[in-house]
Amino acid sequence: MKRWLLIAGDFTPLGGMDRANYALASSLAAGPGAEVHLVSHRVWPDLESALAVQVHRVRRPFGSHMAGAPLLAAEGERQAKAFTRGSVIANGGNADAGDVSWVHYLHAAHTPRSRGIRRRLPGRAAHQYYLSRERRALRHARLVLCNSARTARDVHERLGIPPERTRVVYYGSDPDRFSLVTADERVAARRALRWSEDRPVVVFVGALGDRRKGFDRLFEAWQLLCRDAAWDVDLAVTGHGAELARWRRVTSLSGLDGRIRFLGFRDDVSTVLAAADALVHPARYEAYGLGVHEAICRGLPAIVSATAGVAELYPADLSELLIQNVEDSDEIADRLRRWRHDISGTARRVRPFSDRLRSHTWADMAAEIQLAVA
Repeated sequence: MKRWLLIAGDFTPLGGMDRANYALASSLAAGPGAEVHLVSHRVWPDLESALAVQVHRVRRPFGSHMAGAPLLAAEGERQAKAFTRGSVIANGGNADAGDVSWVHYLHAAHTPRSRGIRRRLPGRAAHQYYLSRERRALRHARLVLCNSARTARDVHERLGIPPERTRVVYYGSDPDRFSLVTADERVAARRALRWSEDRPVVVFVGALGDRRKGFDRLFEAWQLLCRDAAWDVDLAVTGHGAELARWRRVTSLSGLDGRIRFLGFRDDVSTVLAAADALVHPARYEAYGLGVHEAICRGLPAIVSATAGVAELYPADLSELLIQNVEDSDEIADRLRRWRHDISGTARRVRPFSDRLRSHTWADMAAEIQLAVA
């Protein structure tokens, strides 16, 4: 019997690192004779009810990640100290457990940017806290799992972790939920969202809080594009965050109400992707980029920062989709123009890449992690 202790803020199928945590825990719990302990603020109901799973719930006061982080660390470290005959995997600096650290996002690689002193000061304090915890946990870990080669380089260069103590394991895919979009599915998705069936739409998926996702530069690029009467593409923005209301106001004042649609938070991102023609993700820092990965799985061309972890998987014949300088709104606009000039051709060239990503499932990822940890 294999025993596991996993320490992470959330185990849910909603996206990002939470989705990866959920997938790993689910795969481990499905193993013969498995025993999986989860130290977490939130665990999805189907995972929590699994016979092999035992949840050690930790409060998240006032719904605050910062308020809950010390409580998660304390409980995770307490459970890890008492855990025997098994393996412990903690997300990044969530707990200094001394076994395996799984890095989805490296705080040492990016300093958040936010507007307004009310957000900047608490943001800096939180960043310093997470940075300190991360540095200590990774230095004590016997193995550091990284979600991309980019993350592994950052772990080595910024924290001094020897390369031989790191392993790269890429995220997996859900080939059923993020399958290749069919013509009928696209029509149904567009009708559900009340989009025109013949007007191209590019989608942006990401939180509108700090500026890491690069929406500010994408907005500038969209302004440039819409100055051309021939530009017939609309932008759909999926995501919530502290700056959502502000961006809605700025969009209205700029006269782009009809060209940029804010969809807010969606739990049906796969449907939004089915309705779209491409995705754009000019992130300033992205350790991997699961949203980009899932868009490609659906068959969408995804225009993404060349420095994102997922970009290292792009084949050479899709290099025109990689943004070299995410601070250059002209370059972002130019990448979008090139895609629009050859929509059908780009989609055809994305197909083999899409097939390859879908073939690597979450179960495959979990198997690789088990092999690396052994």
